[in-house]
Amino acid sequence: MLSFSSVYYKNDEKTILKDIHIHIESGDYISIVGPSGSGKSTFLKLCNNLISPTNGTILYNHKNILEYNPIELRKEISYCFQIPHLFGDRVIDNLIFPFNIRNKQLNMDKIKELCNLFNLNKEILNEKIINLSGGEKQRIALMRNLIFPSHILLLDEITSSLDGENTKIIEDIIHELNKTGTTILWVTHSKEQSIKHANKLLTIENSEIKSLEVLR
Repeated sequence: MLSFSSVYYKNDEKTILKDIHIHIESGDYISIVGPSGSGKSTFLKLCNNLISPTNGTILYNHKNILEYNPIELRKEISYCFQIPHLFGDRVIDNLIFPFNIRNKQLNMDKIKELCNLFNLNKEILNEKIINLSGGEKQRIALMRNLIFPSHILLLDEITSSLDGENTKIIEDIIHELNKTGTTILWVTHSKEQSIKHANKLLTIENSEIKSLEVLR
């Protein structure tokens, strides 16, 4: 589904990733681990062309990722950042956005269903962004990504601001998405989280793939 061949990424002459070779299969649930600064987030950004490789080739469904319209590509390969980027004045502004860019009719029932799933009172929809906690922002950002299903979901430390109860809720939601066919790539620093539901464990160290372990 997604294939990296001899991929390098450099920034200001500093090599962030080097000689990356990996084949990601449809339905994979891959946990990505490694020290801070090893290139994990850069790897995710390459997966949906938020940044382009300095050298090498990335194929999505056997086609060079650079040949896709970036907006259309990111509808199929969706990225959720560790530090959530929310916009507008209120929460609802962020959850209307996915409908607007697809020219789809707003479905408030879907939004309220997600609020319930994420353990958020629907009253939060009218809350101002500046009043949200870090954990609430992370959950709203993920909800925005999940309103329309993507083929691949890229997750970067998305539970770092959550308590244990809400972390488990998110883990269960992602696990269910994977069981229904969504391919998951999840960067995490939690050893427990990394092996809980994933079928593969990718370790990146010193800008290189150290190992790709099959867990189940």
